[in-house]
Amino acid sequence: MRDEDAPLWKGYFYATLMFLLSCLQSLFNHQYMYTCFTVGMRVKTAVMGLVYRKSLVINSAARRTCTVGEIVNLVSADTQKLMDFVVYFNAVWLAPIEIALCLFFLWQVCLNHLGPSALAGIATVILIFPLNGFIAKKRSKLQVKAIQMKFMDGRIRLMNEILNGIKILKFYAWEKAFLEQVLGHREKELKALKKSQILYSISIASFNSSSFLIAFAMFGVYVTLDDRNVLDAQKVFVSMALINILKTPLSQLPFAISTTMQAMVSLRRLGKYLCSEELRVDNVSKAPLSSGKNVAIENGTFSWSAEGPPCLKRINIHVPRGSLVAVVGHVGSGKSSLLSAMLGETEKRTGRVSVKGSVAYVPQQAWIQNATVQDNIIFGREKMKTWYHRVLEACALLPDLDILPAGDATEIGEKGLNLSGGQKQRVSLARAVYRKADVYLLDDPLSAVDAHVGQHIFDKVIGPKGVLRDKTRILVTHGMSFLPQADHILVLVDGEITESGSYQELLSRHGAFADFIHTFASTERKESAIQRGEEIFHLLVNSLFLNILLKNYHTNKILCVIFFFIKLTCGLSIFSRGDTTNTNLQNMEPVSETDQEQVPEDLGKLTEADKARTGRVRLEMYQKYFKTIGLAIIIPIVFLYAFQQGASLAYNYWLSMWADDPVVNGTQIDTDLKLTVFGALGFVQGIAIFGTTVAISICGIIASRHLHMELLINVLRSPMSFFECTPSGNLLNRFAKEIDAIDCMVPDGLKMMLSYVFKLMEVCIIVLMATPFAAVIILPLAFLYAFVQSFYVATSCQLRRLEAVSRSPIYTHFNETVQGASVIRAFGEQPRFILQANQRVDFNQTSYFPRFVATRWLAVNLEFVGNGVVLAAAILSVMGKNTLSPGIVGLAVSHSLQVTGILSWIVRSWTDVENNIVSVERVNEYADTAKEASWSVEGSSLPLAWPQRGTLEFQDYGLQYRKGLELALKGITLNIHERERVGIVGRTGAGKSSLALGIFRILEAAKGKIFIDGVNIADIGLHDLRSPLLNCNNPDPVLFSGSLRMNLDPFDTYTDEEVWRSLELAHLKNFVSNLPDKLNHECSEGGENLSLGQRQLVCLARALLRKTKILVLDEATAAVDLETDTLIQSTIRTQFEDCTVLTIAHRLNTIMDYTRVIVMDRGHISEMDSPANLIAQRGQFYRMCREAGLV
Repeated sequence: MRDEDAPLWKGYFYATLMFLLSCLQSLFNHQYMYTCFTVGMRVKTAVMGLVYRKSLVINSAARRTCTVGEIVNLVSADTQKLMDFVVYFNAVWLAPIEIALCLFFLWQVCLNHLGPSALAGIATVILIFPLNGFIAKKRSKLQVKAIQMKFMDGRIRLMNEILNGIKILKFYAWEKAFLEQVLGHREKELKALKKSQILYSISIASFNSSSFLIAFAMFGVYVTLDDRNVLDAQKVFVSMALINILKTPLSQLPFAISTTMQAMVSLRRLGKYLCSEELRVDNVSKAPLSSGKNVAIENGTFSWSAEGPPCLKRINIHVPRGSLVAVVGHVGSGKSSLLSAMLGETEKRTGRVSVKGSVAYVPQQAWIQNATVQDNIIFGREKMKTWYHRVLEACALLPDLDILPAGDATEIGEKGLNLSGGQKQRVSLARAVYRKADVYLLDDPLSAVDAHVGQHIFDKVIGPKGVLRDKTRILVTHGMSFLPQADHILVLVDGEITESGSYQELLSRHGAFADFIHTFASTERKESAIQRGEEIFHLLVNSLFLNILLKNYHTNKILCVIFFFIKLTCGLSIFSRGDTTNTNLQNMEPVSETDQEQVPEDLGKLTEADKARTGRVRLEMYQKYFKTIGLAIIIPIVFLYAFQQGASLAYNYWLSMWADDPVVNGTQIDTDLKLTVFGALGFVQGIAIFGTTVAISICGIIASRHLHMELLINVLRSPMSFFECTPSGNLLNRFAKEIDAIDCMVPDGLKMMLSYVFKLMEVCIIVLMATPFAAVIILPLAFLYAFVQSFYVATSCQLRRLEAVSRSPIYTHFNETVQGASVIRAFGEQPRFILQANQRVDFNQTSYFPRFVATRWLAVNLEFVGNGVVLAAAILSVMGKNTLSPGIVGLAVSHSLQVTGILSWIVRSWTDVENNIVSVERVNEYADTAKEASWSVEGSSLPLAWPQRGTLEFQDYGLQYRKGLELALKGITLNIHERERVGIVGRTGAGKSSLALGIFRILEAAKGKIFIDGVNIADIGLHDLRSPLLNCNNPDPVLFSGSLRMNLDPFDTYTDEEVWRSLELAHLKNFVSNLPDKLNHECSEGGENLSLGQRQLVCLARALLRKTKILVLDEATAAVDLETDTLIQSTIRTQFEDCTVLTIAHRLNTIMDYTRVIVMDRGHISEMDSPANLIAQRGQFYRMCREAGLV
């Protein structure tokens, strides 16, 4: 610029060369980024597969320390951190090399121009690194503290448990208690995040101010060393060009260090999980099927963990091929542990276990997949129609399939939500029977079904004449009537086999077993005899009916009709049998003919897949995000950014003016003032950078706190129907991945985008100041930029949504697999489940891959636009050579060189913001779903001690599960007086549980009213109704991870004495007293470290603790032995004598002394009177009592 004789072609040549080199840089950079993303994606996919495969082999001790929520967190957050690390890792070692090269050139250039003062700039860079190393170390500690186990894992674990036990939460009105627990975890998580973000802001401010600090140190030392040291345009802008090159590696370095640090935390967490103990292959020696002993345990001692006390001691068992072995014992005696030992699920301390042939396993608590009934039964095998139908018939499932909307094509909700306890157990049994295995391990499969259904299943499946008669069967049971038909009986007491032998041998010994049998088995023997008699009667009637129909149809039609009705009546009483257990929501939804005609393909559909919206993210989502922050904070942030960039522009412009300052007598005037102003402007910019980054981080935390709370409240206030049709994976996806994106990704994207947008504005202003004619080129380029950007963002957003939607099934599948791992292992189905998991992950990546490819396409195109700005600035400067000052030209060209990088980062950050605002959209989706009535009603005139009497009145009450469906309860009119004990009985689908759901307002009335103590329950809040009034005991006992005391009393409202008293009444005091931590005994997720019977007793203790005027019991003791059941029934009679008790009866003998019995049939009350009167009437209740052997 200063050489007036220099030819113009040289200027044009250098301008073109700069343009071509910038274009090459863009192409190489984005090819590199594409390769990094591909490798990162493969690493993420591989680690997800690794975590899934590990979840199928970890042992029970490791499983208790690592909950489903934590595993989901590993898959969602930690694998993403590893991917980010692969993408940005090279910056960790490349940035220092770039910095070193820049410093070397700076030294070379400055040695010629600035002399030894260049050392001051180099020293400044070196000093910045230790500061950031210290910050990175502190952030790493916070990262571990914030994410590892304690807070985020704790929150996700708790959310998973809430979703699994949501029904219990609603029955007990515990939503607020658990809401506070989740928010407690969340607050600690955000507190650690806030500290980490403040440190990160210091790091960003120091690195972003580094170019100023280097320039200030160099120029300051240079001008103060000697007055004759003059700063001209060449010295300033050659140095500034090199210093600006330093900006990119220096700005990438904190991000790369942060990413690396987070990845190291994630690697440690993944390493801890992947190195956790696995099930030992040598726990059980497997061999092909042969004659002799199919199952053998010799001198076996087993425990649930390597350090824990033994759960089974001195076990010696030899089970011959084709025999039926029954295992009996009290609750917690080790029956289920014995089957687990045969499966290799427990730690083998001593002895030898051998199993010959294939194994099928029926767990005590049925594990049901979110799939159709048919898929649950065939379980990955080919469908053999004849065998399949035979299995359905043997497992008494045909009548249930008639009730279900689409028969065996009906979708079952997660954990069998829309099936009753008995139906779940029979589907689980059918899965095992269909397998045609050699050894069957049956863990109390008959506990959840009625006596007559149990007898049918025993006769048709398990017994000497059942379909499994030639197989080896080991049956855990509480049913005494089945024992005479067993080849061998094992009696377990406290983990040891105290007696063994055939039924007759044990009776002849007159031991404890014989005494027990004499006390409890008389009614059961009578029942089984009546059952067999009834079936013979049915066969006679059936045969007689067929003969008459064939011989006399043409001669005596009236006789045929009479016999048809006899047949129909007998058929109804014997073969139209389901279990009388709780039938939950979906299976009681009769579908009308019109519904069948309209939507046959959706007939059996229950769950709703995660849906993706289309188009660009709506403006309302941005408004919602920024509204939660508030204008009062947003406006100062924007001004702060403008101020920051204004300071940057001012100090650069001041530098150009300084460079253009004329030299008088070999010196420049007022160098101290110029240096002071330059330093002040740079320092102000550094403070502004720190202020803006901290402010945006805090705004992000405010928004994310608000959005998380809103999501949590929306989910907890949703009705039960919402949880039945929404897979837990969809919800966990929101609480894990989407909230994580709102916590970190949105604020980081906003920080980056705003800083680069303002930086771009600064560059444009500088270029326009130097060459106003550049506006002619810059404006069209800006429009082209906006057009390409808008074209891309809609595509990118849609791909982000599709990726988010396809992620939910991964979490649902993980959740399901972890809970059913023992069943999957027993059936040897690990390869099929691993393949399914891989397919889900691959499908998710098919949406992810095009998204980052599209980002690269956009970046390359836009960087060419940026390179056009460089070319324009350079060529226009050459053209205006005679009129422009060298200082301004140097400033314009050196800044225009940054445009390519700035545009690249704007694209990346804007895309990140838009893509991650999708998380706000997805979190907000549940704001519009149906909600329950309010938890409490303001100004309610409810008496303080309500209900005082405990009276219940139904007035023409009707209830339906969804609009358009038939009523599940029809015109129920009923008065229940105080202190009355009422039993509710009926077949599957009769409406027994619907009655309980109506009282609790789990479902709202379709017509009519319910009054409690004269108060219409529809007029009061749900918590006002559920919390102080009612208790319900569920057939699926749900415990939460935490202390036993917390499970009994989450609000901490009762004294230890009261808690111990409730445990004593529930017959758990001895068991809890023997635990090392007693009431503080840590329950694992879902209460897995207690037996099913013990879990039911804990739920009963919970009810006994919350003594109220109305008690609703639903299958309170289905999984306990007869002796314990008898003791508990006497406890209920004595402890609740002042209460109104409603019992949905499972064992009819428990309600024979009740005041009244209500017999439900197809949503109506078919009979209602005292048990004695109903038996005298010889109606439906009489027939049920006959079936149970009670009359």
